[in-house]
Amino acid sequence: MQDFERFEPRTREWVCRAVSVIEADTRRSADTHLLRLPLPPEWGIDLYLKDESTHPTGSLKHRLARSLFLYALCNGWIVEGTPVIEASSGSTAVSEAYFARLLGMPFVAVMPRSTSPEKVALIGREGGRCHFVDDPGAIYDESRRLAAELGGHFMDQFTNAERATDWRGNNNIAESMFEQLSLEAAPEPEWIVVGAGTGGTSATIGRYLRYQKLRTRLAVVDPEHSVFFDAWTEHDAGVVGERGSRIEGIGRPRVEPSFIGQVVDRMIKVPDAASIAAVRHVERLLGRRVGGSTGTNLSGAFQLVAEMRAAQVRGSVVTLLCDSGERYEHTYYNDTWVAAQGLDLAPHLATLTRFYSTGVWR
Repeated sequence: MQDFERFEPRTREWVCRAVSVIEADTRRSADTHLLRLPLPPEWGIDLYLKDESTHPTGSLKHRLARSLFLYALCNGWIVEGTPVIEASSGSTAVSEAYFARLLGMPFVAVMPRSTSPEKVALIGREGGRCHFVDDPGAIYDESRRLAAELGGHFMDQFTNAERATDWRGNNNIAESMFEQLSLEAAPEPEWIVVGAGTGGTSATIGRYLRYQKLRTRLAVVDPEHSVFFDAWTEHDAGVVGERGSRIEGIGRPRVEPSFIGQVVDRMIKVPDAASIAAVRHVERLLGRRVGGSTGTNLSGAFQLVAEMRAAQVRGSVVTLLCDSGERYEHTYYNDTWVAAQGLDLAPHLATLTRFYSTGVWR
């Protein structure tokens, strides 16, 4: 029989205060913006970017971290002083470190040694500690081992992401999108395009679309060295890859428990060079730098816009601006790093230039 730890009333008082602290922080943060990315007006298609970089911790993962902490608090998994451990390549760890510091908890991020130095610095700035592993596939077992050693709680975003977020609404990202679209020319988009890391965002949006009886379709983009696309097309959740993704925040060498393939209408495989070309191209359009996963999202969104244009369908497409490009100065915006990876951006930059002038995607 499982042993359940009994907590004193003062523990419940602390949990009540902790939930209130998180709620107060949420109220201090306005909702993120929905930006329109310029397209030729004669196409009759609007492309929107949900700018998640404006969260206090600068990325889409702020929503996830908040939900995970509330989920763990309300399940009784963390109490005052509990060390929190997470397996993360960067942005989730930055956001969880923020909430851990807010609640006065120690935080340790278990991550691949290849994680960008900018993200490592951000985790430290939020009061977290980084624990590196050489094998990206070892982050799960090492997180569990470390949690047991420290008497802490392994947050396990890859399992709990789809469980922790209320997909019916409650100010989730899908509800926010549709409220912001309500006065637009095409308030019910043809497509929403997202990447998959944990799978939590696609699960939340896909469920919300069905719950709200919306006809919008969900497309998930997948980078190189990630197995979500292969697993989805082959109907085999047991597919395993040999290495981690170069596009931080999305792509996994295994199908994570939070990925719900049944709510996905289409998957698009995007070469890493195409993702990086897209972030450099979009910098000229937006006047700002965005992260690699945003490039993957946009590459997929551009393909869908081209298909709509070819079919003479007017309407809208929505995707995510996941985080700022300043986190990737040493990688995606560094020509030396790109060359060392053996990536050739030129053909993909040519595709983007042709798309913006003709509306054709090849």
